Amino acid sequence: MTKNDATATQIVINIAQQTLAVYQQNKKTAHYTVSTAKNGSGSQQDSGCTPLGKHVIAKKIGGNAPINAVFVGRVPTGEVYDAELGALHSERDWILSRILWLSGLEEGSNKGSNNQGGCDTYQRYIYIHGTPDTEPMGIPLSHGCVRMRNDDIAELFEQVVEGTRVTIVAD
Repeated sequence: MTKNDATATQIVINIAQQTLAVYQQNKKTAHYTVSTAKNGSGSQQDSGCTPLGKHVIAKKIGGNAPINAVFVGRVPTGEVYDAELGALHSERDWILSRILWLSGLEEGSNKGSNNQGGCDTYQRYIYIHGTPDTEPMGIPLSHGCVRMRNDDIAELFEQVVEGTRVTIVAD
């Protein structure tokens, strides 16, 4: 996929339906069940909410990592998630397999700051990423990110490039 493909491909995440759809030349080509924020939608720093609006994939991380690779601070730890590791570190918010780091495009809404403070998706480290397969999908449970099944995020990762548009809608 080339940079030119960024304009041909779009992602729409629907918070009410807990879905992520991929469109190629305005035709739906893939559909996934996801998990967005337990705290609902919103863009303020430290809100634990999923930001609405227009975004782009700013960085793709982990393309060569194994499925279930563990990331901390966007860096692979060398660990591969399994039930035993999960039980050892049950307090962790697992970021697994692949990361699509989002950047907002709407100043004062999901980029920069507004009269309530910081609202920048990129500075908030909002990603589309893998999560343990034991975590439920279709239910809002994340801390702001968009969680996906590991096989699904790996598949999505191959369908997009940096610069791909991502729109997050409430319903």
